[in-house]
Amino acid sequence: MSHGLNNNIYNKAYKFAVQVVFLHKQLNSVHKEYAMARQILRSGTSIGANIAEANGAISKADFNAKMYISYKESLEVKYWLNLLKDTGYLTKEQFEKMYQDADELSRILYTIVRRAEQKL
Repeated sequence: MSHGLNNNIYNKAYKFAVQVVFLHKQLNSVHKEYAMARQILRSGTSIGANIAEANGAISKADFNAKMYISYKESLEVKYWLNLLKDTGYLTKEQFEKMYQDADELSRILYTIVRRAEQKL
């Protein structure tokens, strides 16, 4: 069942996931930080993965559930980015770019989730 979801959000989430993978590699190799690196890798790549699943949803409820998970993961990513910045693992520049991208994803996903709820 196709929900006509604009590929724009999927593409943004995919590009963000690529940034997260590179950040994960940097945290592991340069900083030897594994716990937070694993958390941000999981939540940062989950955003796009759940959008991909939503695109193949079999019902509107399934679509909404997957998009809501993506939204919650985007909020979690912002938490990890703040924590990484405040503990000295991210430069101000790294943080600002990634946080801006994560925040944009959050705002778009929130709008999609709200609209989807109103249609149910």
